[in-house]
Amino acid sequence: MAAAPGYLLVFLGGGLGAAARHGVNRAALAVLGPAFPWGTLIVNIVGSLAMGLLIGSLAAAPAGASQNLRLFLATGLLGGFTTFSAFSLDTLTLWERGQAAPALLYVGASVTISLAAIAAGYFVSRAF
Repeated sequence: MAAAPGYLLVFLGGGLGAAARHGVNRAALAVLGPAFPWGTLIVNIVGSLAMGLLIGSLAAAPAGASQNLRLFLATGLLGGFTTFSAFSLDTLTLWERGQAAPALLYVGASVTISLAAIAAGYFVSRAF
């Protein structure tokens, strides 16, 4: 039962992040129109920048103090705002470990396989 507070922090942060993403998408649509997914692009860039700033700051904080903040802000808030920020963090982590080839493989596989998966799901659902 000790993990329950962590789940609550992720849950609360995730809800706030998803609501913020929806707000950015609506604002971008209203201001920039529907011709390009500006809202998603903005969310991905802002979320990735925020993740970098957050993780860089938490790296200097005491481990116990930073765990709850990381769960609420990184996994919850930014995870709900954009999963692209988590993807970016995973890629950066591999790169910083000196694992350039796995980092590039991760990026290539994530983009390629995810696009193939969404296309497959779409076409399978349209077939029924």
